[in-house]
Amino acid sequence: MDAAAAYAHCEHITRTQAGNFYWGIRLLPGPKRRALCAVYALAREIDDIGDGDLPTEAKARALGAARDRLADIGPDAEEPVLAALGHASQQLPIPLSAFGELIDGVEMDVRGTSYETFDDLVVYCRRVAGTIGRLSLGVFGAENMQRASPLADALGVALQLTNILRDVREDFQNGRIYLPREDLRRFDCTLNPDAPPASRFPEMIRFQTGRAGEWFDEGLRLRPMLDPRSSACAGAMAGIYRRVLRRIERDPAAVLRGRVTLPAWEKALVAAQSLAGG
Repeated sequence: MDAAAAYAHCEHITRTQAGNFYWGIRLLPGPKRRALCAVYALAREIDDIGDGDLPTEAKARALGAARDRLADIGPDAEEPVLAALGHASQQLPIPLSAFGELIDGVEMDVRGTSYETFDDLVVYCRRVAGTIGRLSLGVFGAENMQRASPLADALGVALQLTNILRDVREDFQNGRIYLPREDLRRFDCTLNPDAPPASRFPEMIRFQTGRAGEWFDEGLRLRPMLDPRSSACAGAMAGIYRRVLRRIERDPAAVLRGRVTLPAWEKALVAAQSLAGG
């Protein structure tokens, strides 16, 4: 497939479906923007299998097929996403093996994995989001990739911890509870958005936001290692999610009412501030 057409396909997917991420991706120069759109497009396909309506066994088969398709990534692939990724990975050190780890994480969702401890949850977060951090770093580039990689991973974990808090109600309705059971017991909480929250529910949520904030602090140490436009991209993504986290911290019960989001003007403001070096 023609590389330009393959990239255009991935950019369309990213522009229409990436939500918060596209505010950062659009700050990159053309070649890196197209490459990161290709990364997002394949990650989105994998995530959509886990979040779709197929029966469990059909999801497992689809994820197995997705794992097999990773071997087809290359500039001559017939599928536009695989072709775009193949072209991008010839130009940039994108760790394509991380997509296999992403599939491992989505398989945890399909199996209905629950999390007893925070350490258990971190394993999941590294697979579904730390991988995206490391794939993105392959696009961004850094002078010392060995030092930068764990920071990119940590930033991905921070974003996923925020997602988990943002989507408490939606996940519960889909039969998923990600918050560690040890934390729910510690604060004497049950997680039922349709019931009155426990008295210590706000304390429990603020405990989670504080922990996510620590992962942001660690992950954002990556920014000085990146070129200015890549740093702006990472900063915009992180900045949008940190604002969501602060909203949850101010009003913990909001996660029981629905997804906590930012208006478009506020996302644009964060992106502009990141581009300006903030």
